[in-house]
Amino acid sequence: MSTKTKSAYVCNDCGSDYRKWQGQCNDCKAWNTLTEVRLGTQRSATLSRAGFAGVVDGQIKTLADIALQEIPRISTAVGELDLVLGGGLVPGSAILVGGEPGAGKSTLLLQTLCHLASCQSALYVTGEESPQQVAMRARRLQLPTDKLEIMAETSVETVCAVAQQKRPKILVVDSIQVMHLDEVTSAPGSVSQVRESASMLVRFAKQTDTVLIMVGHVTKDGSLAGPKVLEHMIDCSLMLEGNSDSHFRTLRSHKNRFGAVNELGVFAMTDKGLKEVANPSAIFLQRGEQASSGSVVMVVWEGTRPLLVELQALVDDSHLGNPRRVTVGLDHNRLSMLLAVLHRHGGIMAGDQDVFVNVVGGVKVLETSADLALIMAVISSFRDRPLPEDLVVFGEVGLAGEIRPVANGQERLREAAKHGFKQAIVPAGNAPKQSIKGLEVKAVRTVTEALQALN
Repeated sequence: MSTKTKSAYVCNDCGSDYRKWQGQCNDCKAWNTLTEVRLGTQRSATLSRAGFAGVVDGQIKTLADIALQEIPRISTAVGELDLVLGGGLVPGSAILVGGEPGAGKSTLLLQTLCHLASCQSALYVTGEESPQQVAMRARRLQLPTDKLEIMAETSVETVCAVAQQKRPKILVVDSIQVMHLDEVTSAPGSVSQVRESASMLVRFAKQTDTVLIMVGHVTKDGSLAGPKVLEHMIDCSLMLEGNSDSHFRTLRSHKNRFGAVNELGVFAMTDKGLKEVANPSAIFLQRGEQASSGSVVMVVWEGTRPLLVELQALVDDSHLGNPRRVTVGLDHNRLSMLLAVLHRHGGIMAGDQDVFVNVVGGVKVLETSADLALIMAVISSFRDRPLPEDLVVFGEVGLAGEIRPVANGQERLREAAKHGFKQAIVPAGNAPKQSIKGLEVKAVRTVTEALQALN
């Protein structure tokens, strides 16, 4: 039976693939970045009817015939990591951990594996550091090192062969960018090498029920190298983020087949490694002793729990022809839209003002519940009138000036009351049916009512 080898040409910068070679990538406009990738073989002969029957027979079932059972999970003994993973590690799953250099990816995984190795067989494959360097870090962090097995290797074939013999429950590859396959001609780190190496490792993990954890680097624009290549292969994608001037790190899940997405875990970087933060709201609410204008506390929903963070706004006269709009932790386009809503339905003109918005603590707010808090902070700074320190705000603002309810409103209010807040301005749709002890809730329907609630 004749076979035909299929190939494609993949851009090393953006991951776009083409059927034939060309000098420039149409998507990222880079030159001479296309490399050939072999896709495998295809049978040219036609299967007989009997062959079709033999292949299909016994492979099709109804959903009712499939046995449902609890997915076994392996606890990492780190509460914040288990929370982001959805309850722990799932056998046979492939996890990608990304982040900036120095964020603490290797430190977090080394801590986790050193403690897991006492009850689960684990293999740590390092391709960027020597075993001596990893051992020195483990000794500095005062970790138990007598059970964890380690090897320095960059060949995927060798890694899979050793793992086939050792049969570890957990396999860590640090990092996927330095791994290579002998049959792929491109250099390590290219899109073709990353994709083929990850594909072979994921296939090994699925066949042997091994937990595979791969470390991935980020590019200059802050995205994972080869994101479009790996995001469909893996089961869970985690991103470890943190500013260089802060010792706090946030671990967020962008994809999770076994748990909630956009779950957030908070860690503190210390001289003994990463320590989990059990109450993140208490960290992000370390406000100044004196109340200042432009500051307000909002309640955002991160995965499966509420989180209280401080939002700051600064409105100042602009000396430029085009006033600046700067956001840190929020969507820049959403700020421009809310300023237009504030002008149209609130009568406050900020078009000739520079507006700066910042979410304290380096948290990135991805949901629309911060709209009302953003408007309140802008008004407070514009009028130079501080808001009450015991006030919490959340709600979505529409283009017609209406205040829309958000999900999990009752849980957000209970979290605010637990931290000692006495007042809350929320959408009318999130008004509690039963009063919450110690919390006065003001329900508003429009931006105009929200402005009146401040007076």
